[in-house]
Amino acid sequence: MNIVVLVKQVPDSSAERSLRSDDNTVDRGSVSSVINEMDEYAIEEALRVQQAHGGEVTILTMGPVGASESIRKALSMGPDRAVHVLDDGLHGSCALATSRVLAAVLGRLGPDLVLCGAESTDGRVQVMAHMLAERLGVAALTGARKLTVEGGLLTIERQTEEGVEVVAAQAPAVVSVWDTINEPRYPSFKGIMAAKKKPVQTLSLADLGVAAGEVGAAGASSAVVGQSRRPPRSGGVKITDEGAGGVRLVEFLASE
Repeated sequence: MNIVVLVKQVPDSSAERSLRSDDNTVDRGSVSSVINEMDEYAIEEALRVQQAHGGEVTILTMGPVGASESIRKALSMGPDRAVHVLDDGLHGSCALATSRVLAAVLGRLGPDLVLCGAESTDGRVQVMAHMLAERLGVAALTGARKLTVEGGLLTIERQTEEGVEVVAAQAPAVVSVWDTINEPRYPSFKGIMAAKKKPVQTLSLADLGVAAGEVGAAGASSAVVGQSRRPPRSGGVKITDEGAGGVRLVEFLASE
């Protein structure tokens, strides 16, 4: 199978993150950047499908120059090659614009299966799989905790509040995964060394035929118009029960 995994570089969620003061976009220079956690599970799942059914695994990333570090780490896990969409005009792109660019690349690659994390730790909008499926005219199998491939049939299980749903579709399709689907492997020393020699293709907006006005801040369908830091935590309210504690507790909860 021809498998493409979407990988996003995000600010480390273990550090305090902030927005830039000039345009209210994520300040990626203030903290170290890492592979989006959910995408590591997508990479692992792609490698397992490849092991069972053969084919090639390609990493696809849209991001600044620094995203090349995450690309190499992803390749050290075992994928065969990568495509990096790199263009200054992409800064400030919304989810719609991002899906436009990624769909343009996927249209070139012609994958049987597109895998991605169910959400990113910096955006958390959970819409990319749906948007890409719509643009590509294929099925979206989202929120998978299990993926089964039988010939050209893709079947997933996903957990819901009511139970487990089983959804199937013919390839090609876009599948998003949660962290319950597998346990990602750690890159070996051999894998790290091999990643340095794996091909990484760089594409610009011009290469993809995407107009600069359709992406970036200029083409964004939404924007952050203001920001403020979370106020410092204040001391709690202590209620001493002297006969009316229950009433005071209810009154406090109602006020909140």
